[in-house]
Amino acid sequence: MNIPIILGTTREGRESEKVAKYIEKKVKEKTEIVTKLIDVRKLDFSGTEGRDLGDKNIEFKESITNADGLIIVTPEYNHSFPGSLKMALDMFLPEYKHKAVGLCGVSDGGFGGARAIEGLVSVMKTLRLSMIKPDLNFSLVDQLFDKNGNVLDNSYDKRIESFLEELIWMTKTLKWGRNSIIN
Repeated sequence: MNIPIILGTTREGRESEKVAKYIEKKVKEKTEIVTKLIDVRKLDFSGTEGRDLGDKNIEFKESITNADGLIIVTPEYNHSFPGSLKMALDMFLPEYKHKAVGLCGVSDGGFGGARAIEGLVSVMKTLRLSMIKPDLNFSLVDQLFDKNGNVLDNSYDKRIESFLEELIWMTKTLKWGRNSIIN
C-alpha cells in the first residue's frame, strides 16, 4: 500500500515537522506500507489557486494519484488548519476519490489540534476521502520531543499503532473496492 504523509504547513520553526517525521518513522516500520513525506513548503503556490496548481506540482500530483491512502499532519492555527494545507488539497479532486485518510492534529496547547481536525472534516467529505477514527492528537508539542526529535511520551507509540491498524484496514478495503467496482 502506498500511503504518503502530507505535512500541512509552511511556517518557519514548525513543531509539526517533528510529528510528521515521527509518524513517517512509525509508518516505515510497517512492511506492507510504502510512504514518503510530502512537505507543502516545497510546493509551488505561485500565480493561481485551485486545480491549476496541480499542473505546477507534477510530483505531488503523481503522489496523490498513486496513493492508496493518506496521512495528513496539520497544526492548529487560530482554531483551524493552515491555508497552505487547503491550497495543497484543492489542487486535486478525482485523485482523492474513495481513498482512506488519517488526520493528525498538532498544537502547543492541550487540545492537540482537535479544532484543526474538525475544520478539515467538511473538506475531507467534499474531496470524497474516507476518514478513519481514531485521529491522532499531539498536545503540548513543544514539550513532546527531545532535541533529537525523539518522542518523550511513549503512550504515543500505542496510539499510533491503533491509528495505523485502522488506516491499513480502511486503505485495503477501499483499494479492493476501487479495483473491484467500475466507477
